Amino acid sequence: MSKITILIADDHKLIREIWGYILNNDLRFQVIGESGDAAEAVELAKNLHPNIVLMDINMPPFSGLEATQKIRKLSPASKIIGISMYSQPAYAKKMFQLGALGYVTKNSSKDEMVEAILAVSNGNKYICAEIRNIISEQILDEKANTPNINALTEREMQIINFIKQGLSSKEIAANLDISLKTVEVHRHNILKKLKLKNSASLVNFVNTAATYI
Repeated sequence: MSKITILIADDHKLIREIWGYILNNDLRFQVIGESGDAAEAVELAKNLHPNIVLMDINMPPFSGLEATQKIRKLSPASKIIGISMYSQPAYAKKMFQLGALGYVTKNSSKDEMVEAILAVSNGNKYICAEIRNIISEQILDEKANTPNINALTEREMQIINFIKQGLSSKEIAANLDISLKTVEVHRHNILKKLKLKNSASLVNFVNTAATYI
């Protein structure tokens, strides 16, 4: 079985040498080039057509983001894995938008880098565990801040539907045959349960959140 050929692009010589040593001592891989310069990395990719490019996103004289774009045009068969000290998902997203198939941070382990190379060489996308965990936390935070419609009582849902129809508190009270004060208490409880600040935000909510109610 032929080896997976790799080009390492990182502006730190020690990092290039360490990864070169680790990967060349794995019978599945062969490092065929390395560079600490983005322009040179693009030229090497064009001439060598490596299976995998390990691309640091912070490179002189232009960024690894720009280098990724150039390599995708000059050596489209080369699959790119972005490497960075940054763990913000936005950087990974940008690399994927530019054509990269993988993204690992410099906190990633050797085993995770190998896993990324194998996955990407097979045409799959790969995001390191550090980024995946951050994305999961963001999703959980978003869910925690999502209005909890299920917490509303049947009466409160009735009132929301009347608000949606444009009825005032007085008109709602008349329709439900309850006092105006009771309607206001219900409205206050609805605001609290839906984590809304005021009546204006409640009106905006019922007008835009049709999928919830």
